[in-house]
Amino acid sequence: MRSTQRAAEVCERFLPGLLGKLADIPLSELEAPGSPALAHFKACQGPSLVIPEAYQGAGATPLEALSAVRAIAAVSPSLAVGTTMHHFSVATLFTLADSMKSSGMEWALLEGIAEQGLLVSSGFAEGRPGQGILSPTMTAAKAEGGYLINGSKKPCSLAHSMDLLTASVALPTDSGPEMAVLLVPRGTAGLTVHPFWKSWALAGAESDEVRLTDAFVPEQLVVRPELGGVGELDELQTVGFIWFELLISASYLGMAGALVERAHASGRGSASDRAELFTAYESAGLLLEGVARMLGDGERGNEALAKTLVARYAAQDALGVAVRRAVEVLGGMAFIGSSDVAYLAAVSHGLAFHPPSRASFAAPFLDHVDGRPLRLA
Repeated sequence: MRSTQRAAEVCERFLPGLLGKLADIPLSELEAPGSPALAHFKACQGPSLVIPEAYQGAGATPLEALSAVRAIAAVSPSLAVGTTMHHFSVATLFTLADSMKSSGMEWALLEGIAEQGLLVSSGFAEGRPGQGILSPTMTAAKAEGGYLINGSKKPCSLAHSMDLLTASVALPTDSGPEMAVLLVPRGTAGLTVHPFWKSWALAGAESDEVRLTDAFVPEQLVVRPELGGVGELDELQTVGFIWFELLISASYLGMAGALVERAHASGRGSASDRAELFTAYESAGLLLEGVARMLGDGERGNEALAKTLVARYAAQDALGVAVRRAVEVLGGMAFIGSSDVAYLAAVSHGLAFHPPSRASFAAPFLDHVDGRPLRLA
């Protein structure tokens, strides 16, 4: 297919050899705990994909990153989902490094991530029932030169392979708790990983529990972003969150694309059936390309976030149609003959579980339609 072939070509340009290495491994092995996919990702310079060239990264534009992640997800869904959390974290860091709020430490950190191929996991609040994405996941007590951190994140992708954890925290101040972002090296005393993920779906993303118990984090590894109103993301978080929505949606676009490719290759179904299938699938891709172009053009404020989320939900709906049609076109024998079809069909619905939920977005979006800023719970 034209669009998936273009995506694979972009991925090969930035991460040479990765798709070939992954294609040689059965999907069941790539998607299992202990998957070799992350090691191949690191070996092919995957951690540097979205880091700008100014920080020694590969410098993929949002549109190019969309294509690369889409291509990876078609071969290894777990790898795409897990590493999206890495890209989200580094996007937040390079946005901070480019801002007036930068301490200078972010520049050195980004260079280290790119040059050493480090993986960064995200300990933000997504995935916790009843908790907003801005809610701190950790608590802090003041200590000499920094803070003692306690708390946990579950699930936390890349829990076993990460080199650095980013997490939200409530810092104690005279005026009450202050939200901040922590950067915690993997070898920090008190950082431990515990089993959590019980599903066979996306098990290769290493989404277990990361727990901090009196873990000392020095002051220079604490970032204090500025929030607007209650629930309103500042520029730092907004840019990171747009990157997250773009690339997590790209992951599920790639998973659905793997099924669509199989349906296309099968030659089954009427012309109208296949045309409906391809129209639904390609419309999702076009929606996400619009978000990528918007981000690449520098549109990254509150209005851009609202547009991104509208595109994400519309793409989510279109992918649902595409997956159902692809499974129908492939037929029962394809479903019975290989577990790959059933697996891809199951995991491709996971976009609905990523924040913000459609229900939590509804009221803030209606307020935004009436002219107010988008404020996420």
